[in-house]
Amino acid sequence: MTRVGDRDLEGMDQARLAAADRAELVEAARECTFLFTDEEGWPAGVTMSHLFHDGVFWLTAVTGRAHAAAAERDPRVGLVISNLGTDLPGRRMVRIRGRATVHRDRATLDAVLPLLARRLQPRDPDRMLRLLDSPRRVLIRVEPVSYPQTHDSRKIAGDGRGGPAQTRSTEAQRD
Repeated sequence: MTRVGDRDLEGMDQARLAAADRAELVEAARECTFLFTDEEGWPAGVTMSHLFHDGVFWLTAVTGRAHAAAAERDPRVGLVISNLGTDLPGRRMVRIRGRATVHRDRATLDAVLPLLARRLQPRDPDRMLRLLDSPRRVLIRVEPVSYPQTHDSRKIAGDGRGGPAQTRSTEAQRD
């Protein structure tokens, strides 16, 4: 029996992220691609910073931006997060299907913007908060519905790039 990556890269089911690895990725990554449908029905996306807190994703935008308007028009959105730019080994990715709610109320802004500011600028969160707390600021809350695609290249022989096969001891350490 061969593993994916030994002969081809077709049967990728074995390369899905485990739940713990998915949580690690979401915490380590600072950016995601926010997916939505534009006014004409075309798929669209924008790269955004995110905060995962209490089981939901928080993103921020300004009223009138295409992605904020889209989330209000149709709450069905997606996020794509990869480990690019993190210290996590391998190539990891998750696509999240979610339901968005746009918040403008002062109570939600006061609760979430400081958390987002600390995540985005841990050295000077107060300065970041002053930048974020602008008159047309909104928060987009994305509640995950499902994780239809994930990927973990560490589960593929040769890390999915045709590299040397891993030894048994290396595989045992990862499992």
